[in-house]
Amino acid sequence: MLNPDLKEITALIGDPSRLAMLLNLLGGKALPAGELARSARISPQTASTHLAKMVKGGLLVQESFGRHKYFQLASSEVGHVLEALHTIAPSKPVQSLRESNEAHALQFARTCYDHLAGKIGVALTDRLLELNFIEKSGKEFTLSAAGKARLQVFGVEVEKSQKSRRCFACQCLDWSERRVHLAGSLGASLTRRLFELKWIERLPNGRAVRITDAGIKGLFEEFGLSVIAEQ
Repeated sequence: MLNPDLKEITALIGDPSRLAMLLNLLGGKALPAGELARSARISPQTASTHLAKMVKGGLLVQESFGRHKYFQLASSEVGHVLEALHTIAPSKPVQSLRESNEAHALQFARTCYDHLAGKIGVALTDRLLELNFIEKSGKEFTLSAAGKARLQVFGVEVEKSQKSRRCFACQCLDWSERRVHLAGSLGASLTRRLFELKWIERLPNGRAVRITDAGIKGLFEEFGLSVIAEQ
């Protein structure tokens, strides 16, 4: 793309209702149109118009199940853009205890599209670096032979697909910690495995996640990561 139309894409993202729906999808899940309408506090008819524009603009993809339409971020790149906006946006005042609790939960642990972010995501990345499982290389990470063997035994997909255009092990700047966490297909596979083991689980109505008791034990035994003091 030699001449990208930034005005069009920023106009799509900049609308408050559309932005609310995009942020609600940042956790990587597909959500129904009705739930997205409620998250943006708009009518289903208005939401339908906004969603159609975002599908046409390449921000979302749509899938139908019977009479219900589900929407999801079109790619990890859309997720990275939304996360990057968090790093340059000014802070807004917290208006209630509920907002304060939600903000704290997001800062502690959340999904950034399909990989783990927040304090726990950064801490786990740090441990992988300390164990020499991964190494920084420019704006990406490289996976060591020891890391490949260990993560493979752990149940993580560690083979980079030659057909995939997605970055294998990216450094993603964490907006709340102001440091990088592991992203890309390796970060997604590791996060998927943590969900499968039930070491992490989603909190209701959002993209924040909590570390389960099994996760506290497992993360310490597998990676030497202590999160007890953070809970």
